[in-house]
Amino acid sequence: MEFKKCPRCGNFFHSEIDVCQACKTNESLDIQKLKNYFEENDAKEGFTVQELSVQTGINSRNLNRFLLNEEFSEYINNGSSK
Repeated sequence: MEFKKCPRCGNFFHSEIDVCQACKTNESLDIQKLKNYFEENDAKEGFTVQELSVQTGINSRNLNRFLLNEEFSEYINNGSSK
């Protein structure tokens, strides 16, 4: 296991996952919120991270991290983000 710093809360932890155990549930909920937002809205119109933050309630730091993940690449590669 690797010693890491949680990107959500800043605590140090040992784990194979990207966030600490205390943040794991909120991380999953935020990712699902973002997926739901993209499924329910026409992402072809374009968006900014700040607009996504307001619409989803997810802070911009976490949004930037999520949008770098492969699972959201189709929204970025289609020229959807500004």
